[in-house]
Amino acid sequence: MSATKKSSALDVRRFKLIPVENLTPEQRALTEAIKSGPRAKLASSGASKPGPLGGPFNVWLRSPGIGNLVQQLGEEIRFRSSLAGKLNELAILVTARQWTSQYEWVAHHKLALEGGLNSAIAEDIAQGRRPANLDADETIVYNFSRELQDTQGVSDDTYRITLERFGERGIVDLISVNGFYVLVSMCLNVDRTPVPDGLALPLPPLDKTR
Repeated sequence: MSATKKSSALDVRRFKLIPVENLTPEQRALTEAIKSGPRAKLASSGASKPGPLGGPFNVWLRSPGIGNLVQQLGEEIRFRSSLAGKLNELAILVTARQWTSQYEWVAHHKLALEGGLNSAIAEDIAQGRRPANLDADETIVYNFSRELQDTQGVSDDTYRITLERFGERGIVDLISVNGFYVLVSMCLNVDRTPVPDGLALPLPPLDKTR
């Protein structure tokens, strides 16, 4: 779909929103866990809004046991990573672009900019270009994330450079944020989760030959 095409008011989700009063006990427990956690403090998060859970949370409600484990993992990756917030969000944007996950991009673009990522860097990623003005840490995170997702591994040089800067925990945290948001992208793309009404789709089709 074109990046200039507006989202439709039509609910195209495959997993329809579940009214709060229709939740099973297990789904209600998952909803309460999400809405009482740190995500609820973020104005841009679906966890902070009244009514049914949206975004990937709505998908996870279909399997609340898995959903609860997944949301706990996401909470750890989002709020207790050894990576600075800006760098964590940079890896998420790389993943959203790789998977052309429109909802994920919208949700995390604002967080990335609020965390200090240059808007020009985000725009380059959105357009499938290598950003021109990455700082040293951003370069490491971008290179590691792109290489991991493009080749399903990283070279010895990329591993060494990342290890020297972020240590073994940083590497595990970087792998984890990439992998977790691949899962989130899969959920959103299979669901066809729409971006908020009125917003243009931010990601054009990706040129896989880039």
